[in-house]
Amino acid sequence: MKLLDMSYGRSSYQVTLHSSPLFEAALGIAAATYDEIHPTLEKPREHWLAMIAALPPDVQTELYDAQRHHTWKTLLQLLHARPFPDLAAFLSYLEGLPGQQLRLEALPYLGREREDARYLASTGNRLAVAELLQACAGHKFFPAYISHVSEVDANELRRHLITLFRGWYSIHVRPQETELDSLLQRDCDQKRAMQQKLSPEALVEWATGGKYEPEPSVARVLLVPHTLYRPWTIQADAPDTKVFYYPVADENMAEQVDPYQPPHLLVQACKALGDEHRLRIVKHLAERAHSLQELAVRMDMAKSTLHHHLSMLRSARLIEMDASKYQLRRTHVDQFSLFLSEYLDKDCSR
Repeated sequence: MKLLDMSYGRSSYQVTLHSSPLFEAALGIAAATYDEIHPTLEKPREHWLAMIAALPPDVQTELYDAQRHHTWKTLLQLLHARPFPDLAAFLSYLEGLPGQQLRLEALPYLGREREDARYLASTGNRLAVAELLQACAGHKFFPAYISHVSEVDANELRRHLITLFRGWYSIHVRPQETELDSLLQRDCDQKRAMQQKLSPEALVEWATGGKYEPEPSVARVLLVPHTLYRPWTIQADAPDTKVFYYPVADENMAEQVDPYQPPHLLVQACKALGDEHRLRIVKHLAERAHSLQELAVRMDMAKSTLHHHLSMLRSARLIEMDASKYQLRRTHVDQFSLFLSEYLDKDCSR
């Protein structure tokens, strides 16, 4: 068969960044209700228990309901409806939403092919709800979440969300709102400054630490910085959009930023490359991918020692594993000089 392809193939996606203490509040609620992940977070479990204990009793009750029904997801979905300038604007929007619209915005996006079912499910159509449940049967919490959103009284859901979000925000965000907003904005500004110098894929990988290849159904990637869920990046879907809630870079976490402090990844790369053995490894991997055994032979090095060197190179995002072989992340190596120049050329006089 002969084919004349006149279609438009999207080679990449558009990246936008948005920061807000409102997202920090919703993600804080999500983290507080996710006991299993606490050992992997920067803040110890005791920190989260103290945050919960600091809430008024009625807000604690709603937090436990959010843990049982995963309604922190509803808050995140609603926050994507529009750019809300502050808590009052968001709560006003939530209070004015008709019940059916609230359900629609709460139900997760499961792809274009299920948008009709998502709309019908928001109206109470049981067959549509069943279709959504079947589509996400293997998901960790979507089935329970969809069932709850479909069954709960809309006014009760609204009351729960308002009480929970207002309470959490007042206790844990409002006291540091100005500083937090500045911190999150600073990280966004850092990423925007590099947006013209990096491809969209490279920008997303730099911010999130993971690769995201273009998909035909995704025209936009939204990057939202956070501090409470560090070191995790959380991925979510919205119509035509992939959302990444990514951890604020280490160098942007301090309230008073030292303008001479180099970016954390630049420091890691310098440390990783500042060794003859690791430079030799990089050279070998620049030629082709190698297994651990192959590198041990070529480097004439014990595997335990070699593994230490490889770990440093991986931490600096200069190499990666593909199946059972190590390979060079060439784009990251090529960007090393760019990030170094950006640091050296930064105006620190202001």
